[in-house]
Amino acid sequence: MATDTLKSTTGASGAPGGGASGASGGLRRLLLDNGALTALIILVIAMSALSGDFLTTDNLLNIGVQAAVTAILAFGVTFVIVSAGIDLSVGSVAALSATVLAWTATSEGVPVWIAVILAIATGIACGLVNGVLISYGKLPPFIATLAMLSVGRGLSLVISQGSPIAFPDSVSHLGDTLGGWLPVPVLVMIVLGLITAVILGRTYIGRSMYAIGGNEEAARLSGLRVKRQKLAIYALSGLFAAAAGIVLASRLSSAQPQAAQGYELDAIAAVVIGGASLAGGTGKASGTLIGALILAVLRNGLNLLSVSAFWQQVVIGVVIALAVLLDTVRRKAGATPVTSGAGGAAGLKGKGPQAVKYGLAVVLVAAVVGGLSIFNNGSSSSEKPKVGLSLSTLNNPFFVQIKAGAQAEAKKLGADLTVTDAQNDASQQANQLQNFTSEGVDSIIVNPVDSDAAGPSVRSANKSDIPVVGVDRGVNKARTAALVASDNVEGGQLGAKALAEKLGGKGKIVILQGLAGTSASRERGAGFEEGLKAYPGIEVVARQPADFDRTKGLDVMTNLLQAHPDVQGVFAENDEMALGAIKALGSKAGKSVQVIGFDGTPDGLKAVADGTMYASVAQQPKELGRIAVENALRAADGKKTEQTVKVPVKVVTSKNVADFTG
Repeated sequence: MATDTLKSTTGASGAPGGGASGASGGLRRLLLDNGALTALIILVIAMSALSGDFLTTDNLLNIGVQAAVTAILAFGVTFVIVSAGIDLSVGSVAALSATVLAWTATSEGVPVWIAVILAIATGIACGLVNGVLISYGKLPPFIATLAMLSVGRGLSLVISQGSPIAFPDSVSHLGDTLGGWLPVPVLVMIVLGLITAVILGRTYIGRSMYAIGGNEEAARLSGLRVKRQKLAIYALSGLFAAAAGIVLASRLSSAQPQAAQGYELDAIAAVVIGGASLAGGTGKASGTLIGALILAVLRNGLNLLSVSAFWQQVVIGVVIALAVLLDTVRRKAGATPVTSGAGGAAGLKGKGPQAVKYGLAVVLVAAVVGGLSIFNNGSSSSEKPKVGLSLSTLNNPFFVQIKAGAQAEAKKLGADLTVTDAQNDASQQANQLQNFTSEGVDSIIVNPVDSDAAGPSVRSANKSDIPVVGVDRGVNKARTAALVASDNVEGGQLGAKALAEKLGGKGKIVILQGLAGTSASRERGAGFEEGLKAYPGIEVVARQPADFDRTKGLDVMTNLLQAHPDVQGVFAENDEMALGAIKALGSKAGKSVQVIGFDGTPDGLKAVADGTMYASVAQQPKELGRIAVENALRAADGKKTEQTVKVPVKVVTSKNVADFTG
C-alpha cells in the first residue's frame, strides 16, 4: 500500500561498507527500478546530442515552466488514479477557476485575495460534485468527470462571454521569475509536488488511497469510509486543478475560457508514464513529475529540432508508448528483487532481468535518436538566417495556406523556417514562442491564438532582442516589428453588405461563429454586426458557434434548419463552416439560401465558382505568409519595416473568382 511508494527511495544497500561500488550499484538500481527516470535521462541525452540549443540553462528552465501546469494537474490526478479512479474534468476545472478569479477581480471589483479564494473554492466544489456523483450517485468516474468536463467548460464560456479576461497584475506575478532567472511556476510545481508526496506517503488519507485502489471492497470491510475518502480525493484533484489554472492564466496574463483543452489527457499520460497503474494501487509524486518532464522535453526538443508540426504528435505518441512499455517490461523482468541481506545470491538472480532492462534501454535510445535524426531537418546550414513561425492551428486550410506562402518565400530568400502548430491552445503557443527564444532564432513570426495571451512570450523575445512579426492577428502589450494582416473588421463589414444586398435588404439569416474567445471570431463578428446596421430589414434569427470547423458547421446548420426552415442567408466566419452549412442546406444552397464565407480558401473559392456559395471574403493567405517572412528577414537584418502591412481583402463572387483561382 502506501509503503510501496517509498521502496525506490529507501534503497537496498546490501552489505555495509560497499563504498564506491555500493554507490554505483545504488544508482544502477535507482535507474532500473524507475523506468520513467531512465527514459527521461535517455531523452535528455538524445536531445542534447541532436541540438546544441537544448542543454542550456535558459532552455532547461524553459522546460520546467512548460512542464509546470501539466505536472500540477497531474499531481491531483495522481490521487485519483492511485485510488483506481479517473478524472477527465481537470482541464475544464482549471479554465473555470481562472475565469472565476479574473471575472470577480476585474469585472466585479472583488478584492484579489478573495477572488483567489473563490477560484480555489470553485476547483474544490467541482471536485466534490465529482465525488458525490461517483460515491453516492454510483456513476462511473469516467462518466461523472466527463460530464463535469462539459459543465466546467460551458460555465467558463458563460462567465467570460467567450472572451479572454485580463488577469489581475498582483496574481500575474506567478508567471514571472525570481531574481530575473528562477521561474515562479517551477517553484509552485516543486512545492505542490512535495505536498503530494507527503499526502501520499505520510498521511491517513494517502494510505487510504492505496488501500481503495488496491481493493476497494477489502478497504471498506477493513473499516475505511470509502465514500467519504473519495469525496476528499476528488476535492484534492479539483484543488490542484484550480492551482494549475491560476498558474496558467498568470503565464498568459489573461484567463482564457478555452484554456487547458486536452490537458486532462496530458495529466493522465504523465501519471501513467511515471509508473502508476490505471488499475489503481500504485503511483507516486516523483514518478508523476518525471512523466510531466518527459512530455515537456519531447515537445521542447521537437520544436528545437524543427520536426514537422504534422509529425510531432506521432513522435510524442510513439515515445510515450515506448516509455510505458519499458516500464511495464521492467516490472515483469524485475520480479526477483535485490533485497538487503540477500547478498550475491540475489544479485546473481537479478543478472538476467537486469540484462533485459539494459537491453530495452539501448533499444529505446536507438529508437529515439534514430527517429529524431530522420525527422530532424538539421537546420540545413548554420549560415542561413533562422526564422520561427508559430501558427494558431494547422487544422484549417487558411493557415495551411499561410504556411505554404511562408515556406515558399523562405526557400526563395535562403532562410531556415521552422513551423509549429499551437492547435488553438494559447498556452501551447506560449511554450513554442519560448522555445524559439531559447533557440536564439533570428526572428519570430506569430499568428496568435489570442492577441493578449501571446503578449508575455513576445515580451520575452523582445528582451532577447529577437524581432517579432505578427501575421493575420496582432499582439497586444508587446513590441512587434510589423503586423502583416487583413482587416477582419472590414472583412466582416464587407460580408454584411454583400449578403444584405444579395437578399434585397431584407430577410432572415443565421450567423455561424468561430472558436469562442479568439480574436478572429470577435473581430469578424463585430464587423458583420456593424455592417448590418445599415440594413434594418435583415433579421438575425440565430447565432451559434461552430468553432471554425466544417463538420461542426454541418451539424450546427442542420440543427438550425429544424427551428428556422425559412432562413434565407448564412454568414459563416470562415469558409470551412460555410462549406459545412452548404452541405446541410443541400439543393437550397446558392438558390433559396445565400451563403457567405470568409478566408478565400481553395475549397471556398471552388464553391463560389460552382455557385453553391454566393461569396467569400478573401484574405489571400499565401500572400500573408510571404510578406510576413519578407518582413521578418528585413527586421532580422536591422532594416526598417512598416509597422502595419495591410493585405487587401475583397469579396469574391462568381464574377471575379477566376481572378483569384487563376
